[in-house]
Amino acid sequence: MAEKKKTRGLGRGLSALMADVTEDNTRQKTQEAARRPDMVVPIERIVPNPDQPRRDFTPDQLEELASSIKEKGVIQPLIVRKKGANQFEIVAGERRWRASQMAQLHELPIVVREYDDTEVLEIAIIENIQRADLNPVEEAMGYRQLMEKFGHTQEKLSEALGKSRSHIANLMRLLNLPDDVLGYLKSGDLSAGHARALITSDDASELAKKVIKGGLSVRQTEQLAKKTGSLVEQNKKSRPKTHKDADTVALEGDISANLGMKVSVDHVSGGESGKITVTYQTLDELDELCRILTASR
Repeated sequence: MAEKKKTRGLGRGLSALMADVTEDNTRQKTQEAARRPDMVVPIERIVPNPDQPRRDFTPDQLEELASSIKEKGVIQPLIVRKKGANQFEIVAGERRWRASQMAQLHELPIVVREYDDTEVLEIAIIENIQRADLNPVEEAMGYRQLMEKFGHTQEKLSEALGKSRSHIANLMRLLNLPDDVLGYLKSGDLSAGHARALITSDDASELAKKVIKGGLSVRQTEQLAKKTGSLVEQNKKSRPKTHKDADTVALEGDISANLGMKVSVDHVSGGESGKITVTYQTLDELDELCRILTASR
């Protein structure tokens, strides 16, 4: 078996972010508290990162930041990398760049770093996670990106970002919900607590609508999901078993004998469609089934 590729640890991309550009949600109180920039450049020489994972910038928050910048200037410099001879690409700080344009600033302080494309993406994701105004879905997607793109584990993320492992795990579980429920979560119609209560539900979409319409608390949502789940199980148990005709039973027996595995044929009554379920007991049986299915290729 080939040796498993070793995943890259949380490297200088993360350390640079944590050291240099912890997002200033509370604003720096004094000019002395800010990092000294490498230089100040015309704002038109700074360009955004086209691969920035965050696409939504709330107008009201940009307006608020622009007002602060008009009064106090840009205290925290942007982290950039060189892009061509006369341009700098934003690594972290696009909100400040956008707000500075609204505030009609002509120059911005920058700190220049040398990052490859992978490190730039990693920093952009982590910067977004560190922001306090991310909704639960955006935060969860950030964690998933870090794990899928860079091989980071929940444990490593927990240590580096100062988030508990359970917090990361619970948020990532939310991504299993239907898209419409995730939409309610993004808009704030549902809280993360409400959404967690719906994760195991077979009909999370309908329950979510009931929760929103009724203004239910998280506790009430948990009780509703539990009650609905119990009813579903009762209905399954009380549902009469369908009887298959003799031809279908015989067909199941023939296929099972040929494959050496249990086979169930479920034909839609009165139609021409249905499904076949093959049950294997061991991985060897699965390998044999794959061999049979691909033998004619």
